[in-house]
Amino acid sequence: MLQLNPPLPMNTPKGEGFAHFLIDYGPESDLYWTVFITDTGEIWTFANREVRASKNITIGRTAPSAPTPRQAPPARRPAEARESGVLPFAVADAPA
Repeated sequence: MLQLNPPLPMNTPKGEGFAHFLIDYGPESDLYWTVFITDTGEIWTFANREVRASKNITIGRTAPSAPTPRQAPPARRPAEARESGVLPFAVADAPA
């Protein structure tokens, strides 16, 4: 974990804010940015692919792309649509 000094302005799915911490879990994981959201004061941690650097006219970054919002996990298929006798790991249907 690295405390950023000064904090970095960022665009997130929750709005603009300042990243105060960077978390690196290693080579097989995304970087994670802990961002204090300016409008609400909320503190959120976002994966690297979910955030973008804010506009900075001085260095020519005038229109950074918008970050993609977090996506909900895919919906599970109903029990009757699954193969008979095959259940996903650690998931079982409730008794009828």
